[in-house]
Amino acid sequence: MSKACALHILVKTKPEAEKLKQQLAKGADFAKLAKQHSLCPSGKKGGDLGEFKKGQMVKAFDDVVFKQAILEVHGPIKTQFGYHLIKTLYRS
Repeated sequence: MSKACALHILVKTKPEAEKLKQQLAKGADFAKLAKQHSLCPSGKKGGDLGEFKKGQMVKAFDDVVFKQAILEVHGPIKTQFGYHLIKTLYRS
């Protein structure tokens, strides 16, 4: 079973997510932005979701974590929770 570890920032709107992504592209600290802006409880931990298995997250989220490049910020990704910026740290 595939496993991965990822960070994410969850916000309500696509423009908000895009603005944060621009800040990250300019070198902003992911964990700091997650603590300030993320609506997910993981925001308090810098957006750290810890390790999880494929299928534990919603499909759109899983598709990014298990198929896209690691250590890059992907998004905004829309789910029923809002818009995510996702950074996969590793997968196995």
